[in-house]
Amino acid sequence: MKPSTKPLNPNFSSGPCSKRPGYDLSSLVIESLGRSHRSAIGKKTLQLAIDKTAEILGVPDDYRIGIVPASDTGAVEMAMWSLLGARPIDVLSWESFGGDWASDIKNQLKLEHVRHLSADYGSLPNFEDVNPEHDVVFTWNGTTSGVKVPNADWISSQRSGLTICDATSAVFAMDLPWNKLDVVTYSWQKVLGGEGAHGMLILSPRAVERLESYTPSWPLPKIFRLTKAGQLIEGIFKGETINTPSMLCVADYLDALQWVESVGGLEGCIKRSEANLAAVSSYVEQHDWIQFLATDAAITSNTSICLTVDASPEQVKTMIALLADEQVGYDIGAYRDAPPGLRIWGGATVESADIASLMQWIGWAYTHVTSTH
Repeated sequence: MKPSTKPLNPNFSSGPCSKRPGYDLSSLVIESLGRSHRSAIGKKTLQLAIDKTAEILGVPDDYRIGIVPASDTGAVEMAMWSLLGARPIDVLSWESFGGDWASDIKNQLKLEHVRHLSADYGSLPNFEDVNPEHDVVFTWNGTTSGVKVPNADWISSQRSGLTICDATSAVFAMDLPWNKLDVVTYSWQKVLGGEGAHGMLILSPRAVERLESYTPSWPLPKIFRLTKAGQLIEGIFKGETINTPSMLCVADYLDALQWVESVGGLEGCIKRSEANLAAVSSYVEQHDWIQFLATDAAITSNTSICLTVDASPEQVKTMIALLADEQVGYDIGAYRDAPPGLRIWGGATVESADIASLMQWIGWAYTHVTSTH
């Protein structure tokens, strides 16, 4: 039987992700629109975005936070091109984006002392193989595999290398151990459901020391430059962006941060996301034809929830099309490089009741497709 209840919000895309519940464009504070981002109001608005980020996430006072171009990708590339090369590198990957960073390090930066520690979709590499003398580049959450890092026990507190963490589908949904992370990057359009094109770059004092003591052998385009005459460009971390930001996107980000505060801050967001995973888990436990792509519950992502089903790739595509036609679930197909299946965004802006409803519809679609094909 076709379910009688539909999700109130059928948007389950893993990026850009669903807007917060009750989102309304008219609620945005847009006094900075039409003004220069270099004006007093422009700088004040950008600084507010930085300050609110630090406060909600609990970023240490001696870390720096900057708004940078080109989403999370831009922030990661900026960090890699500016910091890598001083030490050997361990780059970890278990899905497509970690693989992209490994490829860029080896094929674009052409660095020689690089170890690529990889694992198949659904699993993690052996973190015990990471050398604390090396710089390490990794994603905290595998957006396209549904596999997250369970903890930071494998990162040495006495490490000599830097830890560069792409946390774009983890921040605001998972607890990040700041003392173990030297560079953290993310984008607004993931867990907060913000707008695209802007990235966040968070640097520890150790990362700043590397920037001021090491100069890469390759030229850096202006859009990547974090130092001038061997000194950190402090303005970047005070709202003086490298290039012109969209103040409308900034207003949207501030709206999302205000919503985070209204649901209990970081802890509230984490609980909301974990409730979404619980809704999926409850359904999976009751049906033997659907499984998590992650091989272990301890590493199963609570944001990018990836599932496999006992059906052919063609049948899975038909299921996805059926759900979209019924207007109950948009953009839930697995990433193009991942094994065929489903990917449901479970970040904090998604309601667990909508996830639970979606799972019932997925069951209906599976039965419909497998009984007629």
